[in-house]
Amino acid sequence: MNIVHSLDDFPPALRGGAVAIGNFDGVHRGHARLIERLTAMARSVGGPAVAFTFDPHPVSILRPDAAPMPLIWTERKIEILAALGVDAAIAYPTNREFLELDARQFFDHIVREKLQAKAMVEGPNFYFGHNRSGNVEVLRRFCAEAGLPFEVTAPLEIDDQIVSSSRVRKMLLEGRATEAAEMLGRPHRIRGRVVPGAGRGAKLGFPTANVERIDTLLPPDGIYAGKAWIESPEKGTGTFCRNGPKGAAHKRCLSPFPAAISLGVNPTFGEQAMKVEAYLLDFQGDLYGRPLQIDFIARLRDTVKFNSVADLIAQMAIDVEQTRKVVGC
Repeated sequence: MNIVHSLDDFPPALRGGAVAIGNFDGVHRGHARLIERLTAMARSVGGPAVAFTFDPHPVSILRPDAAPMPLIWTERKIEILAALGVDAAIAYPTNREFLELDARQFFDHIVREKLQAKAMVEGPNFYFGHNRSGNVEVLRRFCAEAGLPFEVTAPLEIDDQIVSSSRVRKMLLEGRATEAAEMLGRPHRIRGRVVPGAGRGAKLGFPTANVERIDTLLPPDGIYAGKAWIESPEKGTGTFCRNGPKGAAHKRCLSPFPAAISLGVNPTFGEQAMKVEAYLLDFQGDLYGRPLQIDFIARLRDTVKFNSVADLIAQMAIDVEQTRKVVGC
């Protein structure tokens, strides 16, 4: 798939297709339905399926104090869009000048001039242009005037709830990892880098990877069952591999391990610092300094203070066995 970060000298082969514009935060199952319609529309007009997204989210520029933590980082967002069948993804570098375009200017300059779109597909809650002056009805009128086929996809509902990024975020913030995964179509994932910790986990028989530099939404404190994905440049033998940067001669592979994950403080030892720690089942090796991705599959329990270290170790053993059952290993 083609990844584009600028519309200057936009490749001619990517013009003249079907276009969908949005943040695609989380790339949930509602987005997947929209992309399915986008690829069908692209086939009908004989052009590429193009997803136009923003990097960063416009709210982080317009109202940084109100900007929510993203559900996904840009690289992974593009990977998932590619897996859904998109031919090209535009991760447009958002700035104030761009956000000052009104709805008509956005349509004329971006959709018509730069992308030369022949069709458009959007969700019902799409807004565009300065101060969100354009909506799907405005876009429908613009497309009709330009002779472009335009389709609005119906919202996807699961258990009588509309699937949306805000709904997924609410579930995650309530610790409902399993329900969030149902709406996402996969577990919520974070990424970070492993840093040295106190080394207490190893002394207890459960060595943990301490993860920092996390740039996406974290669920609330507690113990979770999930998977940890170790990135192995060049020599990776994992189940998921992707090509490295353009021109590079290597692949980056992600190898999965079941993981019991702890979010929050460690009250048993009187620690108040918030930590993200993952015990990788059946893993042996040094992870210090390496990137790590973590999936949250299910929340097992609250974080509690134990009366003794022996009680803590006993509960950790239970957490590990529960993790095996949840992950299926």
